[in-house]
Amino acid sequence: MTLRRSSRAARLAVALLTTPVALAPMLATPAHALVVFDPSNYAQNMLTAARSLEQITHQIASLQNEAQMLVNQARNLASLPYSALQQIQQNVQRTQQLLGQAQNIAFNVQQIDQAFQQQYGNVSLSASDQQLVADARLRWQNTVGGLQDAMRVQAGVVGNIDSNRTQMSTLVGQSQNAAGALQATQAGNQILALQSQQLSDLIAVISANGRASALTGAERAAAAEQGREQRRRFLTPGGSYTPGNAQMFNN
Repeated sequence: MTLRRSSRAARLAVALLTTPVALAPMLATPAHALVVFDPSNYAQNMLTAARSLEQITHQIASLQNEAQMLVNQARNLASLPYSALQQIQQNVQRTQQLLGQAQNIAFNVQQIDQAFQQQYGNVSLSASDQQLVADARLRWQNTVGGLQDAMRVQAGVVGNIDSNRTQMSTLVGQSQNAAGALQATQAGNQILALQSQQLSDLIAVISANGRASALTGAERAAAAEQGREQRRRFLTPGGSYTPGNAQMFNN
């Protein structure tokens, strides 16, 4: 028993002697060097960081939207790489040239007035028979020329149909494949220009046909007037006819 008590006493003494040595580093460390974890502060910092990240994400999305908007604006401002204006102008000029080649009486108000006053007016009572025949032949030539002019204009307009069909097909394709609003608008404007050219051709055909019809009617009216004058001369007694002997058989 005495030995056991002595052993316990020795171990207790050793423990008491070593405890200050183990606690010595903790007691020697300064208070400001201790790291203290604050859960509330940590949570607040994490929330602030999350909000900052969300704002940055929104800014990035906004910049992407603005960049896409600029790309769309660039597409809308891009010009159409195709133009049918030259071909349309050539078709119009071809029809105008056919109208400008009108025979005898051109599409000019002053020339028409002058020609009708000289050739389709009242038949001169003092004109000779030879002059009446020459005037009638001139009017007939005007009518035939007007009919030929009308047919030439019709042929020219029909010749433009194939070119118009090609241009229309191309312009419709350009409009459907337009990259932006400007290209679509320009394609639509060219289609309207093509339609205007077709309307011009139609007006040219109607004008040429109307001119030919007017010349025909004017010739008939002048021929009727001249016929009345020639009948009056034939029925008017005078020295224009001298009776004589007629020899029917050669003896």
